[in-house]
Amino acid sequence: VTAEMVRNFARGGAAINVLARKIGAELAVVDVGVAADLEALANVRRMKVRHGAGNICREPAMTPQECARAMDVGKALAREAEERGANLLIAGEMGIGNTTPSACLIAWATGAPPDAIVGRGTGVDETGLARKREAVRRALRRAQPSSPLEALAQLGGLEIAAIVGFYMEAARIGVPVLLDGFISAAAALIAEAIQPGTKQWMLASHRSAEQGHARALAALGLAPLFDLGMRLGEGTGAALAVPIVQAAVALHNEMATFAEAGVHGRSDAP
Repeated sequence: VTAEMVRNFARGGAAINVLARKIGAELAVVDVGVAADLEALANVRRMKVRHGAGNICREPAMTPQECARAMDVGKALAREAEERGANLLIAGEMGIGNTTPSACLIAWATGAPPDAIVGRGTGVDETGLARKREAVRRALRRAQPSSPLEALAQLGGLEIAAIVGFYMEAARIGVPVLLDGFISAAAALIAEAIQPGTKQWMLASHRSAEQGHARALAALGLAPLFDLGMRLGEGTGAALAVPIVQAAVALHNEMATFAEAGVHGRSDAP
């Protein structure tokens, strides 16, 4: 399904394609670790580190070297965007099953029990939810990471590592980022743990339907702009928030103060 969705992105038919066109945003589709060969696809940047991540219940998601390479991909993309004049960045993602590694990272970073973090993802039933919770518990017991970089390599995903690097570099060069949903929040927690202060450049676009998202945002000290029960990913929630951010900036820059408008404030009331 992941590869099929990438093809949809490349053709311009996914939700994020529609929203990017609507808000006038440049969209880059990047293959960091899809477990399929996508060389024939146009409009996809090939920056693959490896074909898929490892089974985190049994083995590390990636080696430390692969993790560093995936982070470097994200850093390079942030720099490129800034050099082209971008003043607001969004990292979206597509990877079927990636709410599971994200739940692992959020549970590790916040110390919360897995059952308080793991949600239904694309909509699994009760049996599937129980399996997912057990998978997160098994992965955490196996890995027992002692640092955020180790947690990312052991429990994350290639797209998550790329987003971590993207957020870190955006903060380093001074460009704000709009977080999307659950996966973005997991990456944000790890980015902040690796490079303290990164969260100062983050805005939370929304709170998703995944139960652990609110806990992750609270750990970052971020308040979401809205809650529409979304769980799509792709950067769609962040894209929807762009007009709100633009309106806020316009009000800050253009709205007259009471003094400028000749309006008497409360202190002037009889």
